Amino acid sequence: MRISTNKILEKLGFEEWNEMQKACFKSWQLSNDIVLLSPTGSGKTLAYLVPIVTNLDGDSQHIQAMVVSPARELSLQIEGVFKSMGTSFKVNCCYGGHAMKIEQNNLMIPPSVLIGTPGRLADHIRRGNLDCSQITSLVLDEFDKALELGFQKEMAEIINALPVRVRKVFTSATHGIEIPGFATSNKLEVIDFLPKMNSINLVQKKVVADGNDKLGVLVGLIRELGKEACLVFCNHRDAVERISLLLKDEQISCDIFHGGLEQLHRERALIKLRNGSSNILITTDLASRGIDIPDIKHVVHYQLPKSEEAFVHRNGRTARMHANGTSYIVLAENEILPDFIRGELNEHVPAA
Repeated sequence: MRISTNKILEKLGFEEWNEMQKACFKSWQLSNDIVLLSPTGSGKTLAYLVPIVTNLDGDSQHIQAMVVSPARELSLQIEGVFKSMGTSFKVNCCYGGHAMKIEQNNLMIPPSVLIGTPGRLADHIRRGNLDCSQITSLVLDEFDKALELGFQKEMAEIINALPVRVRKVFTSATHGIEIPGFATSNKLEVIDFLPKMNSINLVQKKVVADGNDKLGVLVGLIRELGKEACLVFCNHRDAVERISLLLKDEQISCDIFHGGLEQLHRERALIKLRNGSSNILITTDLASRGIDIPDIKHVVHYQLPKSEEAFVHRNGRTARMHANGTSYIVLAENEILPDFIRGELNEHVPAA
């Protein structure tokens, strides 16, 4: 028995699907492979999960769909969205840091939908833990991020293990992406719901330190922002740790988020940010995409991003879904802005 989209809509408590989701459903009916471009938080996960679920065969004892994501947090988030749809279909999530033996036991009764990170899914394929012969749908979520993180080999392994005619969905929150050669498709439709830059309600400002005292000006800025949610971006894990300790010395409560932390620590930091018990997160670019962090009012670039893409993704954490937001660029007195940060930036001087 097939599940209707209306049943899922009712279970989720929504009144209707948004325009991006409707466009994805329509393209799915036309049997196209899809490139789905839409901001984080706009409902991309439901846009591809709903048509997948409505086409699952309840009598099958095989894996029918696979979702590959670049990060543990995103994989767990996708699993949570799937479970919220209230279907009877089994789902499993596989990722590094999770006990391999537990995952092997779970896979002995194959799920209808398998979600996971490239490295762990490729590992299961090599070990013979997965029968991929009946998979009809493959989603590469935030696939450009997975390529950026160096998962080309694992993603190619996964695709090569699947049937030739598997249906593909590629998602991203940025323009200018390229489909890798090992994942090309003959019938590809691009669904682009990314906002034009001039339609984003984002105000960009620079905060210039006295000499090289960037920490002093950051402390003043954070105190001025008060209880409003704020992400402070650094380029490296050690900088995140160092800035966090220095802020705490200034009696400013904050949490940290980077790839070197234990999974439980990372999840706890995100939960505190979501429920409002913490409003400042010091982070690497790991938090710039692929994970659900709602209602961020301010983004602070404590260290300048290394590329325009990183800058765009950091800024994409605020001014989302028609909300307003501010991006602050903290500069030492003689620090020069990179060419990709264009236009005149108004200077913001934190209150003393």
